[in-house]
Amino acid sequence: MDDLAARLSRLDSCAVSDALDKLGLIGAVTGIHRVSTDRRIAGRVVTVKLERDDGRAAAKHLCSTAIETALPGEVIVVEQRTGVDAAAWGGNLSLGAKLRGIAGVIIDGPARDVDEGRLHDFTVFARDHTSRTARGRIVETGTNVPIAVGDVPVSPGDYVVADGSAVVFVAQRDIEGVLDAAEAIARRERAMVDALLEGTPIGSVMGKSYETMLKR
Repeated sequence: MDDLAARLSRLDSCAVSDALDKLGLIGAVTGIHRVSTDRRIAGRVVTVKLERDDGRAAAKHLCSTAIETALPGEVIVVEQRTGVDAAAWGGNLSLGAKLRGIAGVIIDGPARDVDEGRLHDFTVFARDHTSRTARGRIVETGTNVPIAVGDVPVSPGDYVVADGSAVVFVAQRDIEGVLDAAEAIARRERAMVDALLEGTPIGSVMGKSYETMLKR
């Protein structure tokens, strides 16, 4: 894990989302949820694009190239926006990614073998779940190509943090500025928690300065 990814891993999605707001950037995606483990994941992105199967013969199963090429600690992000009810990820992929040291997978689309993901203790985020196989329905058309997740464009080498609140992407070109802003926000939030525990009224802690802290 590089230094930037390590810094990101110490932040939650809300602090990073607030930093994006403060800087006038987009990156937060809602509606994608953890379906296995309770871990937050963060790291550099390896992308996969899936499309409807038009009869082409795939040499390898979808996402297997991403698993083979990803570095330990990276996060695989899959676009499956075909509208076809077919899984973009399954149990053997979870095991292969776990053995490779990959931090987790984020799917804009459905996953299957959810119980196997839990058994392998591998973190899967997905927009939905299904039992229907990808075979004969969808195919991979690119690894480490530009994709979209929600309304956010995602490129290989971008960064992502995902937890119980949301999935938040940060473009590679913006990561240092976003981290600086998010770390400042997190420090301020910790100070607010300390003040509340010390007995400061919540109306004082979360007053006007809190309401305006993200203004540019």
